[in-house]
Amino acid sequence: MTETGTTPNLRELNKRRTREAISHAATRLFIEQGFDRTTIAEVAAAAGVAKMTVTNHFPRKEDLFFDLHEELVGRLARAVAERAPGESALAALRRDCLAGIDRHDARLGFSGPAFVRTVFDSPALAARLREVHEQSETALAEALAEAVHERPVGFESRVAAALLAAVDRAVFTEVLRRVLADEAPAAIAAAVRPSAVQAYDRLEGALGGFAVREPGGPAGTENP
Repeated sequence: MTETGTTPNLRELNKRRTREAISHAATRLFIEQGFDRTTIAEVAAAAGVAKMTVTNHFPRKEDLFFDLHEELVGRLARAVAERAPGESALAALRRDCLAGIDRHDARLGFSGPAFVRTVFDSPALAARLREVHEQSETALAEALAEAVHERPVGFESRVAAALLAAVDRAVFTEVLRRVLADEAPAAIAAAVRPSAVQAYDRLEGALGGFAVREPGGPAGTENP
């Protein structure tokens, strides 16, 4: 492989390794010392980088802890955009949520008790988590509006997004509650999954035919 082919890859690899090192150091310090009592300078020292390097990778201190925030914000919208032909938005989100529960996905709250306790002990982290869920709902509304050719995003897509995101958020909150109670991941999944299924079932009558992807067609639909 030529040098021009390898240099960008090495650069991206180094950036990713640096980002991961910063995130791991920050998470350890936040859990040990508390989020609010830990400074960016301490994170930089623990990761062996300059303070500016930390802020370049993580402009917001809260995102040092929620390093999956981009995945959290975009997950629901992505599930809708990637739904199978003939599949509704609700069916795609149900499938994504249940698969996440089954594999104990961190994006659904599966983590360690110390991690969850750190969130609950910090008003700043709790506020950032609420903001992430709100951003996720907004992104979902935009994906639904695109699916039903609704521009700008209208009332129907916003209501559908609010209902569908509420199920995912309720699952996330219940998983966190059970993690904090030190329940095992398998036990959490077994307890939460039936509730998620029931919640999606209740929405089926209202949204089961909304944003169904045309067989063989693009992500849009003519069945709003």
